[in-house]
Amino acid sequence: MDILETDAYDRRHRRNVSCALFFSLVPFFLSTAAYFYLWTPDSPPSIMSAGVKSAPVLLLAAVVLGWNGGQSILGVVGGLIFSAVGDVCLIWPELFLYGMGAFAVAHLLYSVSFLSSRYRSDSSSGSSFWIRLLYLFLLIEGVGFYIFLYPFLQKLPDSDMLVPAVGIYVALISLMGALAIRTRHMPTLLGSLIFMVSDLSLALQVFKVMENMQHGNTIVMVTYYLAQLLIAVGDMKAVEDKDDFSKWKRS
Repeated sequence: MDILETDAYDRRHRRNVSCALFFSLVPFFLSTAAYFYLWTPDSPPSIMSAGVKSAPVLLLAAVVLGWNGGQSILGVVGGLIFSAVGDVCLIWPELFLYGMGAFAVAHLLYSVSFLSSRYRSDSSSGSSFWIRLLYLFLLIEGVGFYIFLYPFLQKLPDSDMLVPAVGIYVALISLMGALAIRTRHMPTLLGSLIFMVSDLSLALQVFKVMENMQHGNTIVMVTYYLAQLLIAVGDMKAVEDKDDFSKWKRS
């Protein structure tokens, strides 16, 4: 094939892959819609509500596993599974610390994934200033938000455990965000930053900073599901780009 035919084939291939990816994500979209349709502010904790809440993320894990195979188990797939565990735990307020621990493990697994070879970082000098600016923003945001939360955490009954636990959690999610910046993959970067926005919104409500936040749960869950979707798509795209790069090198 000449260059024009190869280019046309690549465009057609990418279009087909994008269509296949979209259709594989339909169960995630449907389960997300089911969550927002069934959820009400006064819903009591139950096994059913835990299943409805965690289903979208588990379906995402299944899609990434089917798309990438075993290479994502100790990465994004594992992170999605631990996120689903966290979703279940957060249904019951008394299991909040266990839920936070599950999400901390998820952030660690995401960080491991972002360090893998399939996330080939493009170290172009033109963008290095903005990358450094994002690193600085993450550092200021993480430290500043923890300092802001500290007096509210001290007022809570289990403050002896919450103060260090929240500090560790903020450090881990900030690390995930920093490593997402390093990948230069836009879906991965946006997903990680939106995840931080979701957790920030949740913390403001759980730690009694803004107890009567209007549409608080909707803001948390919309940003949460969007973040997980972008991280999952970013991982699948990273594998696809790596495969394309390998084929190009062999040709």
